Amino acid sequence: MGGGGTLLSRYNSSPSFLFFLLSSLFLLLSGFPQARSEDSVALLALKASVDPKGSLQWGGGSDFCQWHGVKECLNGRVTKLVVERFNLSGTLDGKSLNQLDQLRVLSFKENSLSGQIPEFSGLKNLKSLYLNNNKFSGRIPVSLSLMHRLKVIVLAGNMLSGQIPRSLVGLSRLYVLYLQDNRLTGDIPPFNQRSLRFFNVSNNALSGEIPATAQLVRFNESSFVANVDLCGLQIQKPCNFGPSASPAYPIVPRKMGHHKRNKKLILIVILCVGGFALLCVVAAVWMVCLRKTRKETEARSKVAARGVEEGTPSGVASGGRDDSSASKQGGFSWDQGPDGLGSLVFLGPGDQQMSYSLEDLLKASAETLGRGTIGSTYKAVMESGYIVTVKRLKDARYPKMEEFRRHIEILGRLRHPNLVTLRAYFQAKEERLLVYDYFPNGSLFSLIHGSRAAGGSKPLHWTSCLKIAEDLAAGLLYIHQNPGLTHGNLKSTNVLLGSDFESCLTDYGLTPFRNPDSQEESSASSLFYRAPECRDVRKPLTQQADVYSYGVLLLELLTGKTPFQDLVQEHGSDIPKWVRSVREEETESGDEPASGNEASEEKLSALLNIAMACVSVTPESRPVMREVLRMIREARAEAHLSSNSSDHSPGRWSDTVQSLPREEHFSI
Repeated sequence: MGGGGTLLSRYNSSPSFLFFLLSSLFLLLSGFPQARSEDSVALLALKASVDPKGSLQWGGGSDFCQWHGVKECLNGRVTKLVVERFNLSGTLDGKSLNQLDQLRVLSFKENSLSGQIPEFSGLKNLKSLYLNNNKFSGRIPVSLSLMHRLKVIVLAGNMLSGQIPRSLVGLSRLYVLYLQDNRLTGDIPPFNQRSLRFFNVSNNALSGEIPATAQLVRFNESSFVANVDLCGLQIQKPCNFGPSASPAYPIVPRKMGHHKRNKKLILIVILCVGGFALLCVVAAVWMVCLRKTRKETEARSKVAARGVEEGTPSGVASGGRDDSSASKQGGFSWDQGPDGLGSLVFLGPGDQQMSYSLEDLLKASAETLGRGTIGSTYKAVMESGYIVTVKRLKDARYPKMEEFRRHIEILGRLRHPNLVTLRAYFQAKEERLLVYDYFPNGSLFSLIHGSRAAGGSKPLHWTSCLKIAEDLAAGLLYIHQNPGLTHGNLKSTNVLLGSDFESCLTDYGLTPFRNPDSQEESSASSLFYRAPECRDVRKPLTQQADVYSYGVLLLELLTGKTPFQDLVQEHGSDIPKWVRSVREEETESGDEPASGNEASEEKLSALLNIAMACVSVTPESRPVMREVLRMIREARAEAHLSSNSSDHSPGRWSDTVQSLPREEHFSI
């Protein structure tokens, strides 16, 4: 009691002390709304600069954390500001932005903001920056490199110029860097952050050699395309830096001494002797080739004679209409026509060094992989053990040899990580063979639907759907960048799984050889991949039709259902409802683990929206593949930030593909 009385007496006898306590308490309680007031002032100043048309309804209500676009507040401070697709037409005010120093996420993407991107020196806590698809000009702010917590930089689709700041290499947490579709110049800095997983600088004016760092070599050609002066390993374009304009050697004076003339005479003699030796080598090589050709002709005659004696065709190209015997192990033989033996023509610059010849292919054993309206596909195992895939264009329309050669050479120049490479071709009067790389991991159809013995198909996890969707969109965009070229037959059986289980398109560009009078029709399943305007096989296929097929393939990924019916005609605008009901059934049955968060639903909705745009009945309403790939990449980048899952997480992507048999038959 005595202690208590002493304390009370101190309060009574010291009014200044009591005033101090009350003042401190008042300041403590008033600090919270004061911080809120500072952010509200900064937001209103920001609105004045970005929103001259008054689209943003800011300023109403005392709680600015409820204003549209303020997605998250923490302790009365704005931490997430997302103002997208409002057609904002002003400029960004750097001063007001830097006052929002607790921002973690800032997005003004898909507006019409212009001017320069301001320096963000005050946003030390920023992790994600989305300013893509606006009209920003000028240089990339150097201050971005000072924001050491920054993980995502998306500035694509603007008019930015100048060089990519080399200081961005110092961002140790950088995860996404999208700078495509701008006007950037100069070289690419040597990005080597281990955290960097998404990278794109395509469609700029960059030049020089792409740095071969451990991280940049992981990105394929689609990350660098449409930069004419770029070269390097990633785009398979060697860097041939010529000599400088000034000679690096002394200029010989006009007046030469006696010893100079002697040296010139010796040089002439050496050139003459060397030329004669080279002529001898060429003659010897010609004689060897002539002898080899004779041996191949003799071997061909023996195999053809053996086929006649046995009374049945043997191997892949038997010359008859029934390919059922091709599943037996036999050698290749085909009708050469009156012109005699044709030749195996390799297409790529390095394909001539392939370890097989026409004679090796002639002796290879053949196994049928599938049949289609254009032809049959075979697995060819050579005596050396080398395996290739051979497509015989049986029942196809046979154009003139020169027309066939020109078109196949165009296809042979297509080299992309998401395309099955066409290596070589053979043609005689009535025979066309195409030689592709062999893919032992099967098709996307087998990944989605499994084997019939395994009990049918299941929808893939959304992380797998996003990865496959990006692979397919990148490959299809690469095809479409060649004027007038289409895939023409996109479906899950024509997508093969590579060595790292990347999705690769095959059977592309062959529709010019499709015979409209063929008696063999596509299956109903294949028919429903086709756009409505191309159901008649006599009508030409377009790139918009490829986009429709891509949309159907996305729906197949999301539902695990083959397009056994016309989805657009059957479900129409209810396709999203149907897709969600299918996935809910799988979740309830325990086949797919429930995600337990809204992020999964958001990513599924993003894919659904893209699929719905692609399967529009009106061709003009469908997006082009460049736009589709952009939307897929944005959805995948945001998915990685909002989820702890990854494409290779247990029980999702890797477990699915590792459970597949390593060799699957497929039909084309």
